[in-house]
Amino acid sequence: MTFESILEEANGFGRYQIALVMLLAIPRLTLPCHFLLNNFITAIPSHHCDIGHLDADWILGNLSRQEKLTVSIPAHEDGSPASCEMFSHPQFHLLSNLSSLPEFALVQCQNGWEYDNSTFGRTLATQFDLVCDKKGLNQASGTIFFLGVMIGAAFFGVISDKYGRRNMLLLSYILAIVFSAASAFSSTFIMFATLRFLTGFALTGISSISGVLGVEWVDTKHRTFVGVFGSLSWVVGNMMLACIAYLVTDWRMLIIIISSPLLLAAATWWWIPESARWLIANNKPDKAYKYLEKCAVYNKKQDFMTKIKPETMLNLMNVDNPDHSYTYIDLFKTPRLRRLALFTGIVWYGVSSTYYGISLNITGFGLNPFLTHFIYATIELPAKILIYFCLNKVGRRVCQSGTLILTGFCILINILTPTEYWTFRTVIAVLGKGLSEASFTTVFLYTTELFPTVLRQNGLGYTSFMARLAASIAPLIMLLEDVPEMIFCSLAILSGAVAWLLPETSNIRLPETIDDIEGK
Repeated sequence: MTFESILEEANGFGRYQIALVMLLAIPRLTLPCHFLLNNFITAIPSHHCDIGHLDADWILGNLSRQEKLTVSIPAHEDGSPASCEMFSHPQFHLLSNLSSLPEFALVQCQNGWEYDNSTFGRTLATQFDLVCDKKGLNQASGTIFFLGVMIGAAFFGVISDKYGRRNMLLLSYILAIVFSAASAFSSTFIMFATLRFLTGFALTGISSISGVLGVEWVDTKHRTFVGVFGSLSWVVGNMMLACIAYLVTDWRMLIIIISSPLLLAAATWWWIPESARWLIANNKPDKAYKYLEKCAVYNKKQDFMTKIKPETMLNLMNVDNPDHSYTYIDLFKTPRLRRLALFTGIVWYGVSSTYYGISLNITGFGLNPFLTHFIYATIELPAKILIYFCLNKVGRRVCQSGTLILTGFCILINILTPTEYWTFRTVIAVLGKGLSEASFTTVFLYTTELFPTVLRQNGLGYTSFMARLAASIAPLIMLLEDVPEMIFCSLAILSGAVAWLLPETSNIRLPETIDDIEGK
């Protein structure tokens, strides 16, 4: 008898599992909101030098507002005022039509900036004047957040395999609530960046642990369903972000609102079970039996559990040393596991780099940024539905490799298409976004099935580390001119090719030990 057979007898996808998936969906609503928050809180509205001090000194007299701008700030070719420069002294002669004009002395803005708040109310850029020579700090804040996510992936990967999924999930909830709320009250950019780093650190525990916990509690034939449709909360949260950001244009209040689902998640944590697989693998059969018994009762299969004894639980998995504490080093000790870790790391880097490279570019197609983000989020729904059927029909490897390579070709098409064809470019970009989401959905499920129970959270922690490394670099790549799309295109195609080298896991029982991977 195996663990899979016991889970099937207890109804491996009954009311117990459905309730668990729903409970885990609550905190996952906030993940896309935080991961893509920079699309809105770091937006840089139109701006020009503040000339209020000239008004205060009556230097500009009774001039109209447009005349004040004309004599104080140089204009671009389209007539709009320059963003970062002003005249050293008012140039009143610009109000008359002179055929010959002298050269004007220009200086950097002396007294701050005035911002156009018609689209974005208050952002980091307007709050901390992150414009002109400080413009890069907006993208840097995204990189800092994903660095926190990256470190958190490594941290929670280790301690979740050592101390369990459930307790570490609660730790993630508490830390995320504290740090996200504190970041909304930041008084300086340094304070904000520090707290965003810590918020990212905490949120990654929710991201990795919730996915693993859901898959470990369902039987083999329902893993695909839970892996795909359990992540629909990401789509809902992503769509919510566009709507909430449109209605709430103050960055402080926006952070508070998108973090609020974590309070409900913390309140419902008591109903979330520990992974029975993890308990057995870590020499805790009595606790595993209690959770399995509760599962059977809830699914109205309680009679079956009378045939199973707690002391026989350890025999369900061939764990040679249940007291051994596994670490990331164990991922690279044996040949097949080492090959698996190397390839999955490359695939995750490519998946994350292309996903965030597309998702963070919501201003490059001539549409309203809120509408662009909403369209990008909406396309993820049909992408998930289609990838569900694809995963069941053709397997994990073909879907993973295919979606990545097709994403790369979508990016390539936009590289070759002139910018004036913005409608066609937008359609291709949305298609590429859907494919990149499909590849992300696949890689979470695929990785969970590839690594053994004793190292599953370590494996997911390591691959999440690689993904967040890519996500932290993506905003910096976007600061480069001309080359970002070519970089994302190359990464997508390369990682898609590497994905083809991974083994198929469709309809195969989850590996429990390293020996299961090595074929011993």
